[in-house]
Amino acid sequence: MVISPQLEKYSKQVAKKHNLTFSVLCDQGNKVASQFGLVFKLPDDLRGLYSNFGIDLERFNGDDLWTLPMPGRFILDQQGKIISADVNADYTIRPEPGEIIEIL
Repeated sequence: MVISPQLEKYSKQVAKKHNLTFSVLCDQGNKVASQFGLVFKLPDDLRGLYSNFGIDLERFNGDDLWTLPMPGRFILDQQGKIISADVNADYTIRPEPGEIIEIL
């Protein structure tokens, strides 16, 4: 499962385009991500840069908060207890699939 701040209609488009076989849930306003302490607000200079690249967070996220979640991976056991967590402010650093399989 993936949780995204994007509005459901945009998440559905991404899921269809990439043939995703898992659920993509909408976290409008980053409410869930905020509870995990994963949200950051983009500074004004980055807002301008995003806009120059055609990234319209207000349209895609349905609000004018200009917040994004840090990417995180959480693995829960059958009782819902978090048994592994990985968060990095650098979105390009992600756990290797083999690491995840080992934990599972």
